[in-house]
Amino acid sequence: MYKKILEYAKEKPPVYTQSSEKFWDDEHISKQMLEAHLNPDFDGASRKHSFIKQSVQWIESLCENKSEKKLLDLGCGPGIYAELFEEKGFTVTGIDFSKRSISYAKENAESKQKNIEYFYQNYLTMDYENQFDLVTLIYCDFGVLNPKDRHELLGKIKRALKPSGVLILDGFTKLQLSVSMEKELIEYYDSGFWNPTPYVCIQRNFHYDDPKVFLEQYLVITEEECNCYNMWNQIFSKDSLMEELQQAGFDKMEFFDDVCGKTFSGDSNTICVVAKYRG
Repeated sequence: MYKKILEYAKEKPPVYTQSSEKFWDDEHISKQMLEAHLNPDFDGASRKHSFIKQSVQWIESLCENKSEKKLLDLGCGPGIYAELFEEKGFTVTGIDFSKRSISYAKENAESKQKNIEYFYQNYLTMDYENQFDLVTLIYCDFGVLNPKDRHELLGKIKRALKPSGVLILDGFTKLQLSVSMEKELIEYYDSGFWNPTPYVCIQRNFHYDDPKVFLEQYLVITEEECNCYNMWNQIFSKDSLMEELQQAGFDKMEFFDDVCGKTFSGDSNTICVVAKYRG
């Protein structure tokens, strides 16, 4: 274990080094994540629920004949967005890589008699063709992928969309770097987010210039093990995001400061794009 700690701590990790352990399906961590998703006032796992409602209302305003629209919610979590979209009249399919979140979403939809399809799946493996009018990828999930996976995902989304279908996604801008500043922090917990037993968490934030990404790394050390969780995020500009979408075949784009439709200023820590695929 000491050797593992030394290996993790001795240098700045190479870009896109993977975590040593699963994150989304860890029995303890996934429980903490679900609780965070469902906390209406917490801006962590999901955005605050008041923001989510504004976001859904704005997305609804972009569409006509919602009852005839099929929507694919990528990274749907426990279904907070999906349920609101369903209430607006969309036919909704949700995909997420967290088994616990999908289980909760399915049970909740069944108890409320909501007609939503949920799938526990890595959306990089989806294989839809010409099925959806709208695809959403919200809360900057696009930027956690490496460039190769982003390109692959955009290709799968393009195939999943009907002609003139719309993709809505958001990401971080360079202003987020002042929030996720480079730092090292060591804290002890009797129990907490990362583990139910006593542990030390070493958090290290790094910025990279090529490619323009930042890393939030968590080394979690218990009596028995040391696990490394690497959370990568791409920094986007309007031009860089436009270039990626154009390379994937999207040919009409509108940009906003956030996924509630705030007019694009370039002065926000997020950027949102509404992209059309003409087919």
